[in-house]
Amino acid sequence: MPVLTVLLAALVTRLRGEDPERGDVPGWVMITVMTAALVLAILVPFREAIVTAVQNALSSVTSGGG
Repeated sequence: MPVLTVLLAALVTRLRGEDPERGDVPGWVMITVMTAALVLAILVPFREAIVTAVQNALSSVTSGGG
């Protein structure tokens, strides 16, 4: 019985959110949104240059570099 009591206590503590290892979910959400915003901020003005650079790189690889 003591093992069951310990397991239930650990489960209740975890469900309450008192676990210091749980992490900061809103912080991760903010990092993800900010990263997406940075990608869009870079992609929108330089889209044509990025597409051209990728096409050139792929064509140089597929044509044997020459």
